Amino acid sequence: MKLFKKTKLLLFSMLVVGLIGCKTNNNSSSITAEEKNDANGFSYTTYTNDPTGLRLYTLDNGLKVYLGRNTEEPKIQTLIAVKAGSTYDPADNTGLAHYLEHMVFKGTDEIGTVDFEKEQVYLKEISDLYEKHKAETDLEKKKEIYQQIDKKSLEASELAIANEYDNMVNSLGTQGTNAFTSSEQTVYVGKIPSNEVDKWLMVEGERFSKLVLRLFHTELEAVYEEYNRGQDNDGRKMYAKMLEGLFPTHPYGTQTTIGESEHLKNPSMEAIHAYFNKYYVPNNMAVIMVGDLDFDETIVKVNKAFGNYERKEVVHPTFDEVAPLITPVKKTVYGPTAENIYVAFRTQGVGSKDETIVTLIDYMLANSQAGLIDLNLNQQQKVQRASSFTNFDNDYGFHVVYGVPKQNQTLDEVKELLLAQLDKIKKGEFEDWLPSAVVNDLKLSRIRQYENASSTAYAFLSAFIGEQDWDNRLKMLDDMKNISKQDIIDAANRIYKDNYVEVHKLKGEDPSIVKVENPGITPIKLNRGKESDFKKKFAQVESKSLQPKFIDYKSKIKEAKTANGIEISYIENETNDLFNLNIIFDMGSDNDKKLSLAAGYLEYLGTDKYSAEEIKKEFYKLGVNYYVSTGNDKTYVGLRGLKENLPKGLELLEHLWDNAKADQEAYDKYVNKIYKERQDGKTQKGNILWNGLMNYGMYGENSRLRNIMQIDELKEVNPEELVSLVKDLKNYKQRIFYYGKDLDAAITALDANHKVYGDLKEYPEAVKYTETETGGNVYFTNYDMVQTEMLFLAKGEPFDPKNLAASRLFNTYFGSGLSSIVFQEIRESKSLAYSAFAAYDTASEKGKPNYVLAYVGTQANKLEQAVDAMMDLMNNMPEAEKQFNAAKEATLKKIAAERITKSNIFWSYERLKKLGIENDNREEIYNTIKNMTINDLKSFFDNNIKGEKYNVMVIGNKKDLDVKSLQKLGKIQELEVDYLFNYVDKKKIKS
Repeated sequence: MKLFKKTKLLLFSMLVVGLIGCKTNNNSSSITAEEKNDANGFSYTTYTNDPTGLRLYTLDNGLKVYLGRNTEEPKIQTLIAVKAGSTYDPADNTGLAHYLEHMVFKGTDEIGTVDFEKEQVYLKEISDLYEKHKAETDLEKKKEIYQQIDKKSLEASELAIANEYDNMVNSLGTQGTNAFTSSEQTVYVGKIPSNEVDKWLMVEGERFSKLVLRLFHTELEAVYEEYNRGQDNDGRKMYAKMLEGLFPTHPYGTQTTIGESEHLKNPSMEAIHAYFNKYYVPNNMAVIMVGDLDFDETIVKVNKAFGNYERKEVVHPTFDEVAPLITPVKKTVYGPTAENIYVAFRTQGVGSKDETIVTLIDYMLANSQAGLIDLNLNQQQKVQRASSFTNFDNDYGFHVVYGVPKQNQTLDEVKELLLAQLDKIKKGEFEDWLPSAVVNDLKLSRIRQYENASSTAYAFLSAFIGEQDWDNRLKMLDDMKNISKQDIIDAANRIYKDNYVEVHKLKGEDPSIVKVENPGITPIKLNRGKESDFKKKFAQVESKSLQPKFIDYKSKIKEAKTANGIEISYIENETNDLFNLNIIFDMGSDNDKKLSLAAGYLEYLGTDKYSAEEIKKEFYKLGVNYYVSTGNDKTYVGLRGLKENLPKGLELLEHLWDNAKADQEAYDKYVNKIYKERQDGKTQKGNILWNGLMNYGMYGENSRLRNIMQIDELKEVNPEELVSLVKDLKNYKQRIFYYGKDLDAAITALDANHKVYGDLKEYPEAVKYTETETGGNVYFTNYDMVQTEMLFLAKGEPFDPKNLAASRLFNTYFGSGLSSIVFQEIRESKSLAYSAFAAYDTASEKGKPNYVLAYVGTQANKLEQAVDAMMDLMNNMPEAEKQFNAAKEATLKKIAAERITKSNIFWSYERLKKLGIENDNREEIYNTIKNMTINDLKSFFDNNIKGEKYNVMVIGNKKDLDVKSLQKLGKIQELEVDYLFNYVDKKKIKS
């Protein structure tokens, strides 16, 4: 279960109303609420000129039901939301809301139990022991009580069925089963096939009816592992420090969602029950469903599942007003990652005038194209990178500008540059067209969101948690349009004073790190072969048949040509008036290392007509984005935006392409930026493990990751050469993919602007990289962190399409998801990790090998147990017939609900062709899985997984490393980060 931290993108999808796939209607000025009754007599509210088509029901018991319709695919995005989060945690019991979120997955008196009458006796004893444990101050006596808890928990687990809820919802073909907790909300997530509404509501209606805290102590350890991951996340620590400074007397700043270590060590089952009984009541909850549904049928079913919940009076706590910030507040965070800075200002909360105007200012500062920060700082390379974001909760909000320094630049210098951009807003030093262009850009982005059921559901969620009327959310952009330049200036001068919180993230050891003991939990029983009476009834409910639909790529993708003979693949956009145009070159950095360098350099260039900043402005005014990107084997020159502006956008892109002027000063800054990116990348543990170590495990010394140009080489490159390289792209073989409306108009624009002459050149020969054999190697990189993370990697046989069905079923059954074997054994039974998974990873290209991989992140003092547990699983697959059947059913249902639509048709076909496949192979996969037995899966396991020889990649703190447990896996070799990425000339390797 992830702790929820809002990002600018997610905030935007909520704020700007991520809406449904339907014809665009931006005329929201006449939005009004209307009360209506459906065919069954249920009353609901609907809104005129609402592109989402929301029906908002309120059941008799107060439950809100948000329904939206999107028929693009036979799926429904579901969210079950509770207006309760960490803000309402008792000050002496922080982390309670989040831990409760975990426990709601454990079942009820009906789900997850063999005999609840007997089980509840044990659970009461365990609860009493926890209260005794919480009250005890003597550490030795606390340990003795914990041993009693462990003993009783093992006995109680004999009557529990771990993951029964997960197994049931997974068997429906549900995707993305998860939950998150933030300050004022706890939300349970899943995307279900549209024919499984009855069974899903049967489970969820039971799930929230009663809280049973079974398997409590093992899940508490999982939460502690999550806590440890947070201690290893400098960004999360920065965010917490920022809140602490902004809200020193409010729970937003005085307590975190994950909770304090001491509170996690001393939980109270009674307090968690009390919290559930107080807030998990219908008039404090919402059921949100967006997708392929029938309104009238769905509300009847929701009412049947939740309508008998008892309404209770809910009083949310209120808090004293936080005193205004008068002077800057400085906070410091230490950790191994690169230095950066937040500068944060407190604002009013959701639904306030501040929300509207601060959001406008935020995008005037940073919109990834033509904001003041974008042009004055990023474009001119005055900082390594910078941007801004907002967040609005019920009581307050905040606006953050942030930046990463260049080499030899201080955080204070970055801060002054960021504040200077705010000063420009305060002084009115911005062009008059910018606010209107921002609003139009937000509307354009909203159109893109119309296509996505999930973003619509989250928009409804935001309105519910913020207690906002939906019509006001729809009107927000129109309100923004009416904000004058003087309004912006006045608001900026009111909000952006010397009343900010600055958080400096510095490199160094964090003195606040909490070391956690291994409590020595006895593995609990999983009881895979057992099932509750509820599950038996669940299995008897029949769902309507949902048949898969497969694509005939050659009929779906239309073909045409430009006047000069370039082939165009075309798919019509039937949803809205946006387009996406890609000019594709089947060569990349493997063909020429300088190609990606040149593509990135173009970002900073102007022409004889426009400066680099002016070009960005012109594109932004048109509502069009351009991009030039290079991968290993492909280069794309692309354009996307409003169809009506395709000709002007393409004309501008071609002008830049043909007339870009080299700029030595911009190139020197660009090289310095690359150098700093490399230095910063060395501080990111995810980059070290999943990029550096993984590539070394696959390729050894001869990988494309290490085949790079050194900084001294980059400095010697003539920027004129890079400009010529970009311009010369036009002379190579190329093809075009167009997704949009009016192909003829697009071809006319291409004929007028995209000029190529003569015979097009063949591509340079690509460098080949050969995967090494795996086995007997442990590659370790030292990193200052709490956890130790391990990746097991084994090279398999070359890609064979005949294995695709078995590998997909294997991954569902064995390695991925909350109901998989690996998750159950490593986390649920043994509490060795928060995250653990395994997969048979098929190659992306014909002739390349498949890989077997497994991952576990755990406390250093659990490393030996985790290694033994994972290796045992990778050599001895547990055979559970019922779980296999559920996994098989889930896999088939997921395929049946899959729809490849829109531009994805083309990109899906591109991926298949790389594998030598010309048809929609899902049909063969589906039919093969239908006939598979657990013996077939065991045969696949024995032939492809069991006995494989692994390279093991490990990242962790050297001083905490359990060497003996790793030596069992092979020869330990310590690899320095500089060597992994080839940032130094001499090989640095220790044995």
